[in-house]
Amino acid sequence: MILGLTWLVAFQLLGEVTVRLLDLPVPGPVVGMLYLLVFLRLRRPAAGAPVLRAGDGLLRHLQLFFVPAGVGVVAYLGVLGDDWLPITVAMLGSWLVALAVVGWTAVGLERLLGEPRDDQPRTAR
Repeated sequence: MILGLTWLVAFQLLGEVTVRLLDLPVPGPVVGMLYLLVFLRLRRPAAGAPVLRAGDGLLRHLQLFFVPAGVGVVAYLGVLGDDWLPITVAMLGSWLVALAVVGWTAVGLERLLGEPRDDQPRTAR
């Protein structure tokens, strides 16, 4: 488990270094996660590999990662109460943008891959 966590932290560090060196407007852990994805796709580790066991262990306790966010909401309840309108508008706006992007991406992939939609009859190929 320690070896797997070391791999995960190493990729996060690699992402942080990349972001700092290139001055990217993206969080370092996101870039590190992309590096990890590419690494795992190219290497295809075995089922019992340490990095997979560490990932499974973290996913098993995923609900614990929401505790700090909940504490933050409670700690800043006064600020949230004062600025509820802009926060609500930002949340709804970002949700609508994400919904539109996912829809356009799905339609684009459908056209690119040639897969029929659910409302179209499937024909023999």
